[in-house]
Amino acid sequence: MIHQYKLGGYNIVLDVCSGSVHAVDDVAYDAIALYESAPPQEIKRILSARYAGRPDVTEQELDECLEDIEELKRQGRLFTPDIFEPIAGTLKERGGDVIKALCLHVAHSCNLTCSYCFASQGEFHGDRALMSYDVGRQALDFLVANSGSRRNLEVDFFGGEPLLNFPVVKRLVAYARSIEGDAGKHFRFTLTTNGMLIDDDVIDFCNREMDNVVLSLDGRKEVHDRFRVDHSGRGSYERIVPLFQKLVRARGDRSYYMRGTFTHFNPDFTEDVFHMADLGFTELSMEPVVCSPDSPSALTPEDIEIVKKEYEKLAFDMLRRERDGHPITFYHYMLDLSEGPCIYKRVSGCGSGTEYMAVTPWGDLYPCHQFVGDERYRLGSVFEGVTNRSLREEFRACNAYSRPECRDCWARFFCSGGCAANSMHASGSIQGIYPPGCDLFRKRIECAVMMNVARAFGEPSTEIDG
Repeated sequence: MIHQYKLGGYNIVLDVCSGSVHAVDDVAYDAIALYESAPPQEIKRILSARYAGRPDVTEQELDECLEDIEELKRQGRLFTPDIFEPIAGTLKERGGDVIKALCLHVAHSCNLTCSYCFASQGEFHGDRALMSYDVGRQALDFLVANSGSRRNLEVDFFGGEPLLNFPVVKRLVAYARSIEGDAGKHFRFTLTTNGMLIDDDVIDFCNREMDNVVLSLDGRKEVHDRFRVDHSGRGSYERIVPLFQKLVRARGDRSYYMRGTFTHFNPDFTEDVFHMADLGFTELSMEPVVCSPDSPSALTPEDIEIVKKEYEKLAFDMLRRERDGHPITFYHYMLDLSEGPCIYKRVSGCGSGTEYMAVTPWGDLYPCHQFVGDERYRLGSVFEGVTNRSLREEFRACNAYSRPECRDCWARFFCSGGCAANSMHASGSIQGIYPPGCDLFRKRIECAVMMNVARAFGEPSTEIDG
C-alpha cells in the first residue's frame, strides 16, 4: 500500500509497510499512482498525453522513471507487501502479563472546574478522594512485582489535581527510590498539574525527581479562562502563567510540555500554540477536546475542516521558526522517520489494559485514566491483582489490524489502531473507531512527514493546499 499527497509544494509518496518516504516530481508521482493498475505501455501512453506540452517528458525519460519505480519495489521501498498482519495478534502475547507503567490517581479532586473535563472535574463520576500513602505504596509494589525483567518503570502522578496530595506524592517518590536498587529497577516519574498550587517547594521537587512535567494551559487568556476556572468562576490564566514560566526556567534542559485542549470555541488553535511560544514555552501540545457529541464544546464537521488547515499552518510556521533559530516542538509532529518506534509498538499500540494501567485512590485498576469510574472496565486492584482476565484479553486483542476500518488505512502504523478510550466513547466499543479523530490524526501525520521532507530538501511552499 502507498499513500500519495501534495503539501508544501512537495509530491510525497509514503510506502506504508516499509515506512519509506519519497519526494518525487510530477511525472514520477503520476506514474506511481498508475503503476499497479496498468501495464508499462499504458502508463507511458497516459503520461505522454498528460505531459504533451513538456519537452523533457520523453519516452526515454518515462522508461527510466518506470525502471526506477521497479527498482524501488525490488528494494522493498515501494509497494512493499504487508508481512505484519499474520503476527499482529501474537505480539502482545509475547510480553505476557508484564506491566511497565502505572498512572496513579493520587487525587480525585480538583481546584478547577473545567466544564469540558472528561474526568468530571476530577471526580471521575464518583466520590472525591485522595490516595493514601499505603495505597500508593502497594501500587508501587504491585508494579515492581508484575514488571518481569523490565528495568525502567514509569509512574505518572495524575488527577484531578495531584498537587492537592503533594505530601503523598513526595513520600511515594521517596519510597520508590528506596526500593529500586534492590529490585533492580529504575523509576521514571511524570506529574501533570494545572499549576494552581505550584510554589518553590513544588518546583524544586519536580526539577529534582520528575523526568517530565505536564503543565495544563489552553493558550490565549480568553481561551484558557473560558473553561479553566476555579470554584468561584474566576479564570486561572493570570495566576498560573508566571508559575509555569518560573518552573520551566528553573527546569533547564529537563523535559516538560505545555498541554492544552482546543474546542469548538477555538478551532484556530494555532493562535494558542503561538501564544504559548511567545510566553517562552517551546515544548507544546494541543489536543482536540474529548466530550459528548452534543456538548457545546464538541468539534463540529466545520471545525474539523478548519483544524486541518490549522495543522498545515502550524507546520509551516514551525519550519520558519527552525530556520530563524527559534524552534518549538509540537508533540504530534515528533516523527522520526529513520529510527522511530519498533514494529511491536507500531502494530500493538499504547498498551492500555495490558502493560499500562491506571490506579484509583482506592487501589482499583483500570485500563487507562479515561476509563476510570466506569465499572465495566475495572480490571482488579493493586491488592488482588488483575482479576478481570477476559477484559485484559479484550485489550490485548487491540492492534493496528483489529478494527476493519484500520486494515485499509495508510496511517495504521503511526496510530497503531488509535485510542481505545476514544473508540469506546465514540462507538460504545474499544474495537470501534472515532472517525473525526482518525481524520485529524491522518492530517497531523501528513504534516509531520512533510516537515521531514522539507528539512531534507529545502524550503516548502507556505501556501496551504486547498
